[in-house]
Amino acid sequence: MVVGQALTSNGPKFSDPTLYMSLVGALQYLIITHPNLAFVVNFASQFLHYPTTEHFQAVKTSSSTLIGYSDVDWARCPKTRHSTNGYAVFLGDNLFSWSAKKQPTVSCSSCESEYQARANIAAEVQ
Repeated sequence: MVVGQALTSNGPKFSDPTLYMSLVGALQYLIITHPNLAFVVNFASQFLHYPTTEHFQAVKTSSSTLIGYSDVDWARCPKTRHSTNGYAVFLGDNLFSWSAKKQPTVSCSSCESEYQARANIAAEVQ
């Protein structure tokens, strides 16, 4: 959902309310593994009794393209020489998953550190 988007019960009723209910219901299963989505799914659930076209557009993903970005700060920690990596995964225009943490092993080069980061994001996307 768009940050700060104000949804109201005013507007034309969505033509297929069961589709909206099904979509929000599927999102409820998603919050088991991604609890950071709980607020948005709860907000969308408040309009199950009278979904409008605006509500459907708010929860529908416009694009199903999955894109991942990652970056590494090689040997960032001065004590352990562990690298810090981070990634962000987008589904369409929506941020779906992200992480930033130290790598568990010490990398001998920035290239090796980048490979480890790519492996982390590949595992997350898969």
